Amino acid sequence: MVINDLDAAPAQATVADIVARGGQAVACIGSVTDTDFGERFVQQALDSFGGIDIIVNNAGYTWDNVVQKMSDEQWEAMLQVHLTAPFRILRAASGFIREAAKKEAEAGQPVFRKVVNISSTSGVYGNAGQANYAAAKAGINGLTKALAKEWGRYKVNVNSVAFGLIMTRLTEAAADADAKIDIAGQQIKVGVNPQVLKNAESLIPLGRGGTPEEAAGAVYLFCIPESNYVSGQVLVCGGGRP
Repeated sequence: MVINDLDAAPAQATVADIVARGGQAVACIGSVTDTDFGERFVQQALDSFGGIDIIVNNAGYTWDNVVQKMSDEQWEAMLQVHLTAPFRILRAASGFIREAAKKEAEAGQPVFRKVVNISSTSGVYGNAGQANYAAAKAGINGLTKALAKEWGRYKVNVNSVAFGLIMTRLTEAAADADAKIDIAGQQIKVGVNPQVLKNAESLIPLGRGGTPEEAAGAVYLFCIPESNYVSGQVLVCGGGRP
């Protein structure tokens, strides 16, 4: 498994946890928005493990504003991280996928591979204050459906998971109203006003935001052999809230 993060410490911590559980993992540090990242990421997988079985495009963050106050920089940043970066990674992987599928077909040993792109309910239903994020996440759903048609011949299942409220450091109740993280030199606000969060959870039929483990479970569904005949789909993981 190749793990990516902007920062080395959390990436290496994840690698160590996987290795401690008996798995194999390496870290690929850097921003997915770098123009050479897709090629570098794919090449590290090939160098370390000799092939690619599953790709999960999960990197991202939000940078919200109402449309009249949204800068070009905010707009472009969301498109870059949520849509362009996954496109570049998948394009970089396409050569290996085509050649591997051809060899496996000739040998009579077909192999199913999986791509899971991470979308959002904002990209399915829209969300006020997130024109940039919603557009990018709607775009990844379109990319998912297009590649499902292109790569079906290579036995690649391409699907998307659209998350609702998942409790991470970006969405948890903000203890500090001014809490921010640095992304490419920009100070991005994290956390949600506790009352806003409470109101949002009250609209979810299951009564709460999802956990990271539950979010991972939705991705897992698309990575197992039982999903070999499922492709081009967008699965909403939102606790029942549209």
